[in-house]
Amino acid sequence: MWRGLTERLQSLLARWRGRGRITEEEIDQWLRELRISLLEADVNLRVARQFVGQIRDRLVTPEVMEHPNPSRRMTQIVFEELTKLLGEKPEPLRFSSPVSVFLLLGLQGAGKTTTCGKLAAQLKKQGRRPLLVAADLKRPAAIDQLQQIAERVQVPVFAMRTGTPEMLANAALQHARANAYDVVLVDSAGRLHTDEELVDELRRLKSALQPHEALLVLDAATGQDAVRVAETFDAEVGITGVILTKLDSDARGGAVLSVRAVTGKPIKLVGTGEHLGDLDVFYPDRMAARILGLGDVSSLMERVEEVMDEATAKRMEERIAKGTFGLDDLLLQLRQMKQAGPLEQLLSFLPGLGGLGGPRLQIDERKFKRMEAIILSMTPEERRNPDIIDGSRKRRIAKGSGTTVQDVNQLLRQFKTMRDTMKRLAKAKISDKDLMRLFSGL
Repeated sequence: MWRGLTERLQSLLARWRGRGRITEEEIDQWLRELRISLLEADVNLRVARQFVGQIRDRLVTPEVMEHPNPSRRMTQIVFEELTKLLGEKPEPLRFSSPVSVFLLLGLQGAGKTTTCGKLAAQLKKQGRRPLLVAADLKRPAAIDQLQQIAERVQVPVFAMRTGTPEMLANAALQHARANAYDVVLVDSAGRLHTDEELVDELRRLKSALQPHEALLVLDAATGQDAVRVAETFDAEVGITGVILTKLDSDARGGAVLSVRAVTGKPIKLVGTGEHLGDLDVFYPDRMAARILGLGDVSSLMERVEEVMDEATAKRMEERIAKGTFGLDDLLLQLRQMKQAGPLEQLLSFLPGLGGLGGPRLQIDERKFKRMEAIILSMTPEERRNPDIIDGSRKRRIAKGSGTTVQDVNQLLRQFKTMRDTMKRLAKAKISDKDLMRLFSGL
């Protein structure tokens, strides 16, 4: 989502590298270009002006203008102001005992029902007992959609085909208490646009539920429209926070930078993909770092830790450091990377790679299936010691995997490059150059 803005911000900040003293006129020209970059990314005009003004107040000082390394100081200031704009710190969901009630609001197509399912799956994984409630009394298809998602996450659904918002709310809460559910997730009515009838229905539903959270689900790809929707829902119904969806899209992303400043309500969660596990806590500092191309290694490690236990991770680290990393280890890593998410998405968390795209980072994941087939066609001894694989063995492996000898040769070359590079990375700080070498040709 941030590719264009990240590249422009990196270019603007790179301008001051190697510079000594800078003038107020140079700063003002630089800030004009920064404001244009923000507006081109679909950031709200008022938010862009305020953001640039706050940065100017911190830049036009002797501390920065006479700093021996103004580029580093300016990057730090922009990062800090971006973090403030996004909310400074994560805002956790507010739970209550014995039952927490979360009302999800949003227009049709924003991903509200899917987000209900994602949140239910996440809460279930945390050991809670969620109940999904289908609260659209006028669209039977909406109930069917929620039930389909609920089957995938194995969470029960409470639904009524007729009745009033008040009747539905009371019956759902009574059902939750009677069956010891500790979180009620209410998928409210969604329409293509807000109107008096929808607003009245949502107000009545909210009044009857008295939810601990009223979360507005917004499509981040809709830019300024998302901000206007947020203003309307907050004014007409009242919200406690925002869940942004489709952060994995190619849209400009201005809504992410604007919605907190415009509504004063925090972004609590973000949807980062189509899978049910692609729902993350929103960390303002991590998002600011990614926007600036500084990476988000913390989120990357959390993704990896979800699919790799501590003992396996430690064993892998030791093998990499000793140079005994084998093809069995590579096979395990390939499978775990699939579980953690698409490879391009994982690489977007790394410093210097978050804004990459196009020719610099085009990874054909079908090649990973081919690599897996080749490794599985090897004997245990060949996986442990690939150096013994001669021409005859290569022909046998190629035949068994449905590939060619050239494919086998390519895998072996890539494996040796990867093993050598990973050994260096285990002893030194990860560099952009090493990472591109590691993944080149995959």
